[in-house]
Amino acid sequence: MVGMELAELEKLLGPQQPAFRAKQLYDALYRKQVANLSECSNLPQALRTELLSTNSLGLPALEQRFDSTDGTRRYLLRLNDNRTVESVLMPEPGRSTVCISSQVGCPVDCKFCLTALMGLERNLTAGEIVGQVLYVARENGLAPTDSRLNIVMMGMGEPLLNLENVLKATRLLTDGSGVGMSPKRITVSTSGIVPKMYELAEADVRPKLAISLNASAEEQRQALMPITRKYHLADLIKACREYPLRPWEKLTFEYVLLRDVNDSDADARRVVRLLANLNCKVNLIALNPGPGIRFETPLPERVDSFQNIVRRSIPCFVRKPRGRDIYAACGQLKRAASDLVAVSSN
Repeated sequence: MVGMELAELEKLLGPQQPAFRAKQLYDALYRKQVANLSECSNLPQALRTELLSTNSLGLPALEQRFDSTDGTRRYLLRLNDNRTVESVLMPEPGRSTVCISSQVGCPVDCKFCLTALMGLERNLTAGEIVGQVLYVARENGLAPTDSRLNIVMMGMGEPLLNLENVLKATRLLTDGSGVGMSPKRITVSTSGIVPKMYELAEADVRPKLAISLNASAEEQRQALMPITRKYHLADLIKACREYPLRPWEKLTFEYVLLRDVNDSDADARRVVRLLANLNCKVNLIALNPGPGIRFETPLPERVDSFQNIVRRSIPCFVRKPRGRDIYAACGQLKRAASDLVAVSSN
């Protein structure tokens, strides 16, 4: 049932139930965030029993949890079909960020990302996307309506290749009658699926947009991100220039720095020229290493030099790595568990 909008719940309950019952169920699922139907005390017992016999709440179950020395938590969550996805909680002073998945695996095949080694198993439903947020928030006593909680769809998968479900999940997360988050607190990251960027731009309710850039020239980006062979860099930048930003919004460009590959001063200057006149910021990510990845993490002085060049023209930040010791950092989500000790499991 998690993942259903109000009209779908009304249809589920049928005409034999008064209309307010669907609203009560919607309230229980999203605002009260119940973990099971027995907690829906605003519904008659007979209705709860009927729903239990014919429907699943649809929340993920814990397969394993890993705790980092820096406070990050990586959750391996089991879905109803026994496939698993990962979600990561990154607590910081004054705020928390939950990184969630949009697909089981990923089809994009970025050469510096562990998730790419999995390939794609399937898209997640809107309920499975929302369910990650509800599960992690409940487990950690977080209120989704709190302005200090951020959601980033930067886990497993390419969100824009599952756009219908991503947008439905965003509507559910931002509905004031339900979960009640601000769209300012939800970000979706894409490798640059240009046609879907235009489709996203037309949505009435949409998250903020981040673009995984990772290169300063076409040939370089094709080598690192084969998706560019289909969606060229020039087309991506054109789509960014035409993207209808809201008054409070900037585009975010993410750039994974790879030692002696894309981390030179010349690369930094090309990035500045590439993004000229865009209302944007740049997040730099020093490669998070992992087995099967042939690239190396850049030297700290290279990261500093790159940032210094870019930020003369564009706001530029270095993203602090979180959860590297438990394979929870950006680009490390591959359900890796063989060399880690789980805190708990089912």
